[in-house]
Amino acid sequence: MPDAPGTPDVPLPAGSPRPTAVVLVLAFAGIVVALMHTLVIPLIPHLPRLLSATPTDATWALTATLLAGAVATPVMGRLGDMYGKRLMLLLSLALLVTGSVVCGLSDALVPMVAGRALQGLAAGVIPLGISIMRDELPPERLGSATALMSASLGVGGALGLPAAALLAEYTDWHALFWTAATFGVVAAVLVVRLVPESRVRGGGRFDLPGAAGLSVGLACLLLAISKGAGWGWDSPLTTGLFAASAVLLVLWGWWELRVREPLVDLRTTARRQVLLTNAASVVFGFAMFAMSLVLPQVLQLPEATGYGLGQPMTVVGLALAPSGLVMIVMAPISARVSRARGPKTTLMLGALVVAAGYGLGVALMSAVWHLVLVSTVIGAGIGLAYGAMPALIMGAVPMGETAAANSLNTLMRAIGTSVSSAVSGVVLAEMSVGSGALAVPAEGGFRLVLAISGGAALVAFSVAACLPGPPAAPMPGLGAARAPGASPRG
Repeated sequence: MPDAPGTPDVPLPAGSPRPTAVVLVLAFAGIVVALMHTLVIPLIPHLPRLLSATPTDATWALTATLLAGAVATPVMGRLGDMYGKRLMLLLSLALLVTGSVVCGLSDALVPMVAGRALQGLAAGVIPLGISIMRDELPPERLGSATALMSASLGVGGALGLPAAALLAEYTDWHALFWTAATFGVVAAVLVVRLVPESRVRGGGRFDLPGAAGLSVGLACLLLAISKGAGWGWDSPLTTGLFAASAVLLVLWGWWELRVREPLVDLRTTARRQVLLTNAASVVFGFAMFAMSLVLPQVLQLPEATGYGLGQPMTVVGLALAPSGLVMIVMAPISARVSRARGPKTTLMLGALVVAAGYGLGVALMSAVWHLVLVSTVIGAGIGLAYGAMPALIMGAVPMGETAAANSLNTLMRAIGTSVSSAVSGVVLAEMSVGSGALAVPAEGGFRLVLAISGGAALVAFSVAACLPGPPAAPMPGLGAARAPGASPRG
């Protein structure tokens, strides 16, 4: 049942871990998991040679992580609500370490794909961390803490790129994965020592048919989206996967509405605040991806193209790193705005800032500092918006469903990002210059992708504007009281 507003906070017990330590450890764990998405970016052009595989087969090293993350995120969230969020967090980090070790020992495609899939199974760390914060932190710390945790996905991606580029350029490529394994072990040890296990549990039985249906349905959907360009959007395989995903997800929804203890409570998800926040998250996930796709290519393309800047991967990483730093800076600002005006306002403001950043990108593409400015503005908007999303979700769901609800919201962002990748890929492929292996995206293609993403940010703004205003009672994500029986340690 929903949290009861107005329930007095329980005093923090003596000897509990300090809130700052809990926040820093969980944010570090989130950044470590986010690193896995950028870890292989410097290797992408070289993967076919390194793995003795065709270019098409080598892309499975990326697709496997995407599919595994989509499956693991909602499942780990529900298991966290049932059996303990810290336990599932540690299991996720163990999978990350195992996958990194497998990749570190790999010189062939199959073990690399297996290792990358294991890394993808750790995707639930960020929503689990947000849920632990809700259970464990004092109300006055919760807003800025969840904003930082939510932004860690972007922070890890932005800061990981220059580090990965340096390692790939000056060491053996396997060092990327051994470094990830080391960070994963450090994060797990810190979690064991400093993060308490919450007493807030949802209980019940695990919905195995629901988990299987959602996993297969999402896998079909994301596989069709990520591989459709290569297979052909009208090919029997692509259309069959889209059709299968539609049927499976409809059947899954039918099952979830009838089972007593569903994997995802669709009735809670259908509440206006949750539904619209998830819808905005899909569109916002679509909007934010272009920064990671377009800017590195413009920076690296040869100057002979007339619009490329001819920079090495190391410079690319350093140029995009400020966007990650500004996300960290914006986390407490996001919480402050949400506390004063409500997270709806913060999400709308973040969407407008992202749209403004892409507007700058359409006009400014001719110098490195132009793209540093563009990525920094977009990063500021992402930091604002990502901080507001968990506050909106937690303000509308019971504490016993926090991890599952945050996991679903994280999944919605990932789906938006995948759709953006497919759409952007089609645009850049259609608007290219040259032919065959020498074909590169045209400048107009890059500008169009940036413009589409700016438009998507404005759509996210419009969806967020339809959210209900701030409630009279304090919101759970921003200093709300805890449910009866919760143990707010920190």
